[in-house]
Amino acid sequence: MSEQSMLVEGEECRFCISKSGRRIMIRGEYGFAAWDRHPASKGHFLVIPYRHVPDYFDINDEEREELWRLVADGRKMADEKYHPDAYNIGINVGKWAGQSIPHLHIHVIPRYRGDVENPKGGVRGVIPANKLYTFKPD
Repeated sequence: MSEQSMLVEGEECRFCISKSGRRIMIRGEYGFAAWDRHPASKGHFLVIPYRHVPDYFDINDEEREELWRLVADGRKMADEKYHPDAYNIGINVGKWAGQSIPHLHIHVIPRYRGDVENPKGGVRGVIPANKLYTFKPD
């Protein structure tokens, strides 16, 4: 199944249409940052390109440069408002990586001391059994 077919026939992409409840932080030429409507933690925000492109690896250099600038600028805003202790930054590329909206978006998730018992492994936790560096390749 292609990423484009993740949308139901006739359905509009939720990131391509303007929503009244969207809480925009920063706008750029190629994309924007907005507070996540269903945050994993206080200060969780998304960076989203305006152009409908499902796959991070299909954006152009100008888009890539600006999206990462929006990550950095948004982080400053989250720091000022929420004072987190750390961050996880992630992109789901493809259905089997957990991408449920077929429009590229970068998650910037503030982390707080004590929010999990053992934070070791960070983003490696997407495969819980391998989070603590126990995986042995063939």
